[in-house]
Amino acid sequence: MKKYTNPPKQQWAELMQRPVMNFDEIVPLVQNILDKVKNEGDSALKYYAEKFDNIKLNELRVQSSEFNEALEQIDIDLKDAIKQAAANIEHFHSIQLPKTIKTETTPGVSCWQKALPIQRVGLYIPGGTAPLFSTVLMLAIPARIAQCQQVVLCTPPDKNGKIHPAILYVAKLTGVTEVYKTGGAQAIAAMAYGTESVPKVDKIFGPGNQYVTTAKQLVMGKSVAIDMPAGPSEVMVIVDKNTPAKYAASDLLSQAEHGADSQVILLSDSPEKLDEIEKETLAQLEKLPRKEFAAKSLANSRLISFTSKKEAVEFMNGYAPEHLILAVEKPEEWSEHVTQAGSVFMGYYTPESAGDYASGTNHTLPTNGWANAYSGVNMDSFLKKITFQQISKEGLKNLGPAIEKMAAAEQLDAHKNAVSVRLEDL
Repeated sequence: MKKYTNPPKQQWAELMQRPVMNFDEIVPLVQNILDKVKNEGDSALKYYAEKFDNIKLNELRVQSSEFNEALEQIDIDLKDAIKQAAANIEHFHSIQLPKTIKTETTPGVSCWQKALPIQRVGLYIPGGTAPLFSTVLMLAIPARIAQCQQVVLCTPPDKNGKIHPAILYVAKLTGVTEVYKTGGAQAIAAMAYGTESVPKVDKIFGPGNQYVTTAKQLVMGKSVAIDMPAGPSEVMVIVDKNTPAKYAASDLLSQAEHGADSQVILLSDSPEKLDEIEKETLAQLEKLPRKEFAAKSLANSRLISFTSKKEAVEFMNGYAPEHLILAVEKPEEWSEHVTQAGSVFMGYYTPESAGDYASGTNHTLPTNGWANAYSGVNMDSFLKKITFQQISKEGLKNLGPAIEKMAAAEQLDAHKNAVSVRLEDL
């Protein structure tokens, strides 16, 4: 863990760098996968399952018997926890549904906007080092609320060719019946182009590793839309002199255990606090089953102290963290300055794990600094908004002359004539 005290601004860009692979090196590898799936369909998906996961798959789609088997494997306590989380997620996302907006901009000119569901959506659920069944809740519930017609889910199988039972249980609970055993860039390709088994979708959702993120960016705008760039996970934790070190340490490790390419950053107003939290973090690390993953992530961590709060705020927004934890006594004094973050967790008793699982907010968030331009997944992500307008005879008389003048000024006579021929009849 690397510590810095009042780093000069010339060093900030370096400190804000994520531990990502060279994009130029990834692109050719991912593009080859995309092309193979596009051209060869199911056979390519089975080829990559054998190549990357040492699995020979006969069927890509999960059968009803596998759903039933999964139902029996989940204990009642976990089912209850999942249902509580699902209820909170449904509640928070349901109140986000937009209302139809209608107004008269000029007498006789009515304009309105209506939100409609994206028809076919694809959900990517990571399942490599950790089966993220919670991501099914985060994506399938808003898709159901939006009333998307078709929901397709892709997730990698285990070494026995099985999908983790919790993923299948949550899929069933949220109404997703089309689940396919494919992961990585090849799953993105399958949903982007369609194969004999996997339907083509209109928009792809879900986080993933750098290969998945690269695949989403390569197919975006060519054959499919995507939710956002969402790669390796990251957290920034801001502490004060009274923050319990064990809270801050646990927050850092909760992100670090995602994988070696995750990043954690701590900001404090005290160099001594950095030492205290570092010591506690290393002590908690020793007790984690996923110690190896977390340790590699901590190697890319930054523990930074700023004497100036203004500089700390500037660094915070410049980093644009996926998760921002304001583990301070008065989080409101910090939150009013937040302009760039995926999701914010306020106070000593709001761990980022709450948003990951059960508080109700969505955990599919922009990473790698993309919080400066993208929102996390919300109901708008699953909707498209269409504008309507209707003009009466009176309205065209009122508005028509302005349209004619503007069209003539742009030398678009056909545009002008579309109004003129109607006004002549009136």
